Amino acid sequence: MARSSSGKSVARAAATGGGATYRGQMPVNWYAALVVIVLVGLGSVALAKYNYNRTAPAVEPTTNTTWHAALAFDICGTLQPALPASPAGGTTGLTTSGEGVLVIAPKNASEAGNNATLGKFAEGYTGLTLTNTTLKYPSPSAHEYHNGEKCAAGTPDAGKVGEVQARTWLITTTSSNEQTEVGGLTTVHPADLKFANRQLITVGFVPSGATLPKPPSSTILALVQVLSGNQTTATTTTAPGATTTVPVSTTTTTAPGTTTTK
Repeated sequence: MARSSSGKSVARAAATGGGATYRGQMPVNWYAALVVIVLVGLGSVALAKYNYNRTAPAVEPTTNTTWHAALAFDICGTLQPALPASPAGGTTGLTTSGEGVLVIAPKNASEAGNNATLGKFAEGYTGLTLTNTTLKYPSPSAHEYHNGEKCAAGTPDAGKVGEVQARTWLITTTSSNEQTEVGGLTTVHPADLKFANRQLITVGFVPSGATLPKPPSSTILALVQVLSGNQTTATTTTAPGATTTVPVSTTTTTAPGTTTTK
């Protein structure tokens, strides 16, 4: 009889799933642990996002940045005059002060960071058209060139099929406090070219494979003077095909037939 009662008790326990006490405690503990895990996970995500937003550096140039660069144009083998200064009071912060010097001081996010490009500058300069396949330099008789066209008669590259491209250098300071240019990279996507501080840029419509020259020495000099904070204390002598070196805050006699600046 005792053996039968024990069997019935076991059967009842199995049928009830371990008894009322077990059923009441197990779900509460399990759900509580799940809630704690979820809260900890959400807190970790929020903390990581906060730290990322707090420490991630902004892409330069920002709206609080002022950079300077130099810009020249070569149309079918002929360097063009420097762009006239941008009108005062314009809505864009990507401008030129004249003499080929660019002032890169974004006024809003649309022209800051990775949006600070050569194409963005062209959009804000009246008469200048620049895309990755089109170039029109602003002048009364300017022709709008498209990739695949031939250079016009009377130009050094007359009759040759050309394309729009750009070449860039950066001015660096040597241990002897001199300014020298390094780089010489060419791109066939000039409108997408992102500005850099102390940058030299030559944009051109020239035959494929042609090597664009640096901006004229007068343009480089104007940029160096702006970078050094002195408009009248540096001159430069450039030999054909050589790297230009400009001592800062010194006066150097230029080649015969040119003017010495003091």
